[in-house]
Amino acid sequence: MITQMNFKYRIYPSQKQIIKLNKTLSDCCFVYNKLLETKINAYKTDKTNLSKFDLDKLTKQFDVPVHSQVKQNISKRINDAFNHFFRRVKLKKGKVGFPRFKNLNRYKSITYPQSGFKIVSERKLFVSQIGNIPIVLDRVPKGKLKTFCIKKTAIGWFAIFSCSDVPVEKIEVPDNQIGIDVGIENFATLSNGEVIANPALLKKSEKKLAKLQRRFSRKKKGSANRRKARFRVARLHETIFNQRSDFLHKTSFSVIKRFKIISVEKLQINNMVKNHHLAKSINDVSWGIFIQMLSYKVERTGGQLVKVNPRNTSKTCSNCGTILDMPLSKRKFKCLNCGFVCHRDLNASININTAGRAEINACEHDVRPSSVKAVVDEAGTIFEPA
Repeated sequence: MITQMNFKYRIYPSQKQIIKLNKTLSDCCFVYNKLLETKINAYKTDKTNLSKFDLDKLTKQFDVPVHSQVKQNISKRINDAFNHFFRRVKLKKGKVGFPRFKNLNRYKSITYPQSGFKIVSERKLFVSQIGNIPIVLDRVPKGKLKTFCIKKTAIGWFAIFSCSDVPVEKIEVPDNQIGIDVGIENFATLSNGEVIANPALLKKSEKKLAKLQRRFSRKKKGSANRRKARFRVARLHETIFNQRSDFLHKTSFSVIKRFKIISVEKLQINNMVKNHHLAKSINDVSWGIFIQMLSYKVERTGGQLVKVNPRNTSKTCSNCGTILDMPLSKRKFKCLNCGFVCHRDLNASININTAGRAEINACEHDVRPSSVKAVVDEAGTIFEPA
C-alpha cells in the first residue's frame, strides 16, 4: 500500500543559525503582511482578486535574503487564507473578516516546497541560506521527498518532511466490528464493554498553568522577564499538546489493530462546544482528532470507518429498542420495558455498533453509498458522499 506521510525530527541549530532562522522568519512575516495588505486593498477598491501568480511576481519587489521557493510559499499561504475567507462568506455564518495580519508570535514556520534543502547524513541537514544544521534522524524518511518545513515551537526547532509514495505495511485484522461511544467521564466506551479512561491532560496541568499565567500577567510589558514568562506558559501548552497527541495516536492505533469495521457517531462538535459548562472538557478530550486519526489509520487494515446518526443512541434500549428520557446527569441506563440495565455509554456504543452494521448491510444492497459512510483516500483524507 502506498500513501503520503509526514516525518518530523528535532533539529539543533547553533546560536548563529538560530539568529539566521529568526531573521528569515521576520523577513517572511514582513513579506506576508505586505502581500496581504496589497491583496486586501485590491479586493476593497475594485473587487480584484489577485491570484497566486500575481503575488509571486510581487515577491520579487522585496529584496530579502530568503530562498525564492520560500517566498513563493508565502503567496500560497495568502491564497489559501483567502480561499477559506471566500468559503466563510458563502456559508454566511456570523461575522466574516479578512485574513489577519501576523506578528512574529504568529509566524512560526518557513516552507521549502521543492528545493533548497538536502539530507547530508543521519546527523546533518543542509538548508539554503542557513547552512548545515545538526539533526536527529531516528528513522529515515521513506518515499519521495516533496516539501520541507522548519517549525519553531516553545520546546525547540523541528524539521518536517512531507513525502509521497510511501510504502506502508498492511495490518492483518480479524473480520470483526466494534462500536465506539466517546464521552467526557470516560474517553471512549466500546461495545464489547471495554472502557478507555479520559486522561484529562489539561485539567491535570491547570494549577501549574494558572500559576505561570499569574506570573506572566505581573511582568512589565516589553520587559525581558515578561518574554521569559510568556515562553514558560507556551512551553507548558506545547507539552500538553504533545501529551494529548501521543495518547490519541496510541489509542487510535490500538483500536484499528483489533477491529476491522469501526462505527462512531457523526458528531457536530462545533455546536456541542457552545455549551459553556462542557466546552473546555470537550476541547480537551479531542474527539474530532481521534475520529480523524481512525479514518486514515483504518485504511492500513482494509477496513472501514462508519459514521452513524447520533440521534437517541443514549436513550434507546439496545435490548428491546424502547426510547427513554435520559438527561446527562443520569449515568445508568435502566429499561422500564425489558429490565435491561447497563452504563449509558455502553448502551450507546452497542446502539452505534448496531447502526453501523445496518449501514454496511444497506450499502451492500444499494448502488449508491450511504451519506454517513466515510471513505478514506490514500492521503488519509475523509470524503463523505452527499
